[in-house]
Amino acid sequence: MAVGVAAEVKNKLSVVDVVGETVPLKKAGTTFKGLCPFHGEKTASFVVTPARETWKCFGCGLGGDIFSFVMQRDGVTFPEALRTLAAKAGVEIDEHTRRDDARKARLRDVLETAIAFYHAVLVGSKTGGRALDYLRGRGFTDATMERYQLGWAPPGWDTMSKTLQSKRQIRPEELAEVGLTTPRPGTRSGAYDRFRERIIFPIRDASGNAVGLGGRYLVADGDTRDRGPKYLNSPATPLFDKSRTLYLIDRAKSPIRKGGQAVIVEGYTDALMAHQAGFDTVVASLGTALTPGQVALVTRYAKKIALAYDVDPAGQSAGTFGVGELTALISEVQSLGGDAGVGLTDVGVVRLPAGKDPDEVIRETPDLWREAVRTPDPILTYLIDYHASRFDVRAPEGRKRLVDAVMPTLRRVADPVVRDSYLQMLARRSGVEERTLLESLHQRVTPGARRAGGDGDHGGVRLTLEAVRAAQESVSPEEVVRSITPVEAELLRLLLLVPDQQLRVAELLRPEGLPSTVARELYRALLSARGPSEGDGAEPLPFERGRVLDALDPETRALAIALYARSGPDPSGLPAERIAYAVDKCLLTLEADRLEEAIAYNLAEQADAERRGDISAMGRLLDQERQYNEARRSLDRRDEQTSLLARPVEA
Repeated sequence: MAVGVAAEVKNKLSVVDVVGETVPLKKAGTTFKGLCPFHGEKTASFVVTPARETWKCFGCGLGGDIFSFVMQRDGVTFPEALRTLAAKAGVEIDEHTRRDDARKARLRDVLETAIAFYHAVLVGSKTGGRALDYLRGRGFTDATMERYQLGWAPPGWDTMSKTLQSKRQIRPEELAEVGLTTPRPGTRSGAYDRFRERIIFPIRDASGNAVGLGGRYLVADGDTRDRGPKYLNSPATPLFDKSRTLYLIDRAKSPIRKGGQAVIVEGYTDALMAHQAGFDTVVASLGTALTPGQVALVTRYAKKIALAYDVDPAGQSAGTFGVGELTALISEVQSLGGDAGVGLTDVGVVRLPAGKDPDEVIRETPDLWREAVRTPDPILTYLIDYHASRFDVRAPEGRKRLVDAVMPTLRRVADPVVRDSYLQMLARRSGVEERTLLESLHQRVTPGARRAGGDGDHGGVRLTLEAVRAAQESVSPEEVVRSITPVEAELLRLLLLVPDQQLRVAELLRPEGLPSTVARELYRALLSARGPSEGDGAEPLPFERGRVLDALDPETRALAIALYARSGPDPSGLPAERIAYAVDKCLLTLEADRLEEAIAYNLAEQADAERRGDISAMGRLLDQERQYNEARRSLDRRDEQTSLLARPVEA
């Protein structure tokens, strides 16, 4: 995407107009007010401030600029929100992006055509009769099959591809690129259909666009041929990344946001049966252990997760593996500092009857499913119970194996109160004294192998100031930086040029503390690059500029390069105390801005309460105003102390 697009979009689109398309707004002095679309409220606490180009809900705490609003509203990434708003503003994107968008649109058309073909075979031909009977036997209605466009891939090496090529003028290379065909093995030319004799489940992204397919095979009685895996997904394509996709997320995202909880199951049929029964907060992880991308996707909409993997004897191991993996993934996702960050205490495991998978429970005892999802076991309670049932804690070796199985997860609990509670639980179940468990908890964990890359300049293109400036010939750095506020630009430039300050700032500032989305995206990338904590005493990952830049989307990368190339003295050559002073001044300015925003909201609320004659509200708001004024005085004192500490000592 062309550099500087974000700044141009902000210049052309009014935050009032963008937000006003979703939220009915009423003018209130220099601001606009409305009901927050992201949480239920009866009294308007959602404020849009045109002068700042920002929005803020004083009820749920969410806020930002036009990009963060679209991201939150539509559940999309920053590049997707930028592309949507650029199109709305009539801002041109570069030729490469234009070609890439056109190519992906064409591939989506190809995939939609294949989905329509498979669906027609299922519901409108004798060939699909066996699959139709199977689905009806599993309890799926014709309406569900129609709504979710289930299909049947007929037998034959190239039935689908021949039909689409002859009747829909789709080229063989397009079928291959979207993952519908596979090259013939060996020296034989041509390709064959990837999905054959399988029930087809279309997979869509959060916006409802087709991105891939899942296929479940059906084997006729007496057929002993190898059909491959029971479930087969599309391969990685320009549209499909299994690690960042959840089945039915397009249908579930709004109910998840409304209910505040996402339920994750393992397979397509479990999720589909849940939606048919009205449990529409369920998504499926495509039959695999959860990935960071999937957790990050679902936590755009809610921070609470209920994990409902199969709990039959085989599924018990799979479910436990999924939970164990999730504990590691949560730490990684938390390191991103997202608006809907998820912690260990927000994740639960749904307990279902032995031998029953979610599909069966939903069909046979929906009330049991509803209650089990409402009251999942906390993840650590589940892990302790599960491992305690596996080992004989009467024997020393059994106690050791139980502690060793649980302790890596326990080390990831940041809250000491929560961690202490689970230590007590583990002590009771294992028979090991708490004092001994504490010693084990605080043993230094040897950091695992670090990511490839040497010093701070490797892991990608080597960065020099000359190379950075050469990359900015077409657009000046100042033009790119216009998409964020001056204090954000100053702080991020300091963090890029003096990486030693990053970890200190990470403890003081969350990404939501920055008003501009592009600034948040860059700051999140800096935090993520330092890596999640691997236990007490683990060293953070070294900062590698090239690796960080390579991982950014084009617009955020352009901002980082522009900040590197910005004119002015190089702070890396200044004394450490001067750098710390400059960073602290930025943090204080951001805090002061947030406080002034809250004070302005409070004064507007006072005016409303006075007009209504609401004495109770006036008392509450005046008390709040006194607290804000004290916070402002405290902030002024800290600012003065920071300035005094930064002054050189007179000889």
